[in-house]
Amino acid sequence: MPNGLSPKMSFITELSGKNCLVLGAGVTGRAVHNALLKFKATSKIFDEKVSPDAEVVNEIPTGVNLVVVSPGWRLDHPVVVKLKSTGALILSEIDLAWQIKQVLAPNQKWIALTGTNGKTTTIQMLESIFKSAKTNGVACGNVGQTVIESVCADRPFDYLAIELSSFQIQWSDLPRYQAVAILNIAEDHIDWHASFENYAAAKLKLLTHSDKLILNKSDQEITRRIKKDEVIWFSLATPAPGEIGVVENLLIDRAFSASGSEANEIAELSDITPAVPHNISNALAAAALALSIGIKYEFIKNGLKNFSADHHRMELVVSKNEINWIDDSKATNPHAAIASLLSNFKIIWIAGGLAKGASMGELVLRCANRIKAVILIGQDREIIATAFMQHAKGVEIIRVDQVSDARTLMSDVVKAAKKLAQPGDTVLLAPACASMDQFDSYSQRGQLFAQAVKEELL
Repeated sequence: MPNGLSPKMSFITELSGKNCLVLGAGVTGRAVHNALLKFKATSKIFDEKVSPDAEVVNEIPTGVNLVVVSPGWRLDHPVVVKLKSTGALILSEIDLAWQIKQVLAPNQKWIALTGTNGKTTTIQMLESIFKSAKTNGVACGNVGQTVIESVCADRPFDYLAIELSSFQIQWSDLPRYQAVAILNIAEDHIDWHASFENYAAAKLKLLTHSDKLILNKSDQEITRRIKKDEVIWFSLATPAPGEIGVVENLLIDRAFSASGSEANEIAELSDITPAVPHNISNALAAAALALSIGIKYEFIKNGLKNFSADHHRMELVVSKNEINWIDDSKATNPHAAIASLLSNFKIIWIAGGLAKGASMGELVLRCANRIKAVILIGQDREIIATAFMQHAKGVEIIRVDQVSDARTLMSDVVKAAKKLAQPGDTVLLAPACASMDQFDSYSQRGQLFAQAVKEELL
């Protein structure tokens, strides 16, 4: 327990009158601020980029006792370093929520999920399973409502299924989870973590907070770092005893069965939409987390069958003239884009944006034989262009410049793709980059793509 924390039953009581500062005026910061006020603390939000008002300040106040940090603030940020020097207690939102949970809902169980890609889809699959089983649980964290809001709900949940980013894990030390799962580890947020090894270490830190570990046996970065006998592995292969996997058209459990020789059907591949490899892997992870808290197979099957992915995740926008136009704007790093590219053939690929320090060489080496042409946009597009020139010189490269607004940019992109696409092709927006250089969000990027496709083709 970090210095300054009180025994759990007095933590909320001692928040009353405490001088608190919340770093970050985003969704998480506002939710933390509201919770602190609810427990009669004095709270201000610090944010350098938001205009000051009654709640937000741009300078560090004096006499701060407790600092709660929103995800995304680096540990070596000058503001964090300065606050540490004052002796103030510094917590993440996750650690604060855990302390409050110990008082408000001491029997509440937490399960957690992380990975470079597929987190949101998998945790939402698990929430669909909760609904099927009528489990009093909710998906939260890096998706949906914040953890602090979920903990402070008027009617306590029995289970929180928490999607965690590397930032959230890096900042958190207190929670103990019923089970944790890691989907995959690939280059992302290198600009924040300074190196891939630091990023991987942040993800794997989650394993120290649970005795029940669920890991992807198909992910090389995980398997070369983890050599534990007690791991529950999942993969698309036939499962050995203690594993979850696929046999012909069935998802099979050999980890939570009564004996190692027993194999039980979880669901059919036809229950999963879309039934592409990475999404089947997501379903296996969701099933394993559900089984870890005792949910029955029939409810897992129904939950997976009733689940539909969010927009901008392998979403078919239009199919016309034997050409599919697919929006996977959520593919904001190379690993996600690889999964999308390997799910299609004869691709006109739309890519580019903010690479966040990631390299593109592996993507091009693995996927170039499926790509007919690449249409590049955004600040870091030359990183992708260079990778093609080094590894796949035969792929045509088209660059589309932004001459005015984002809507016009995407319209120009779609027109360029239309000129290239032939029957049997797929036009795929899976940028392998973040969107904020040219768009408000990956969601806006996907929306404008879908809008431009429909305007051009329908």
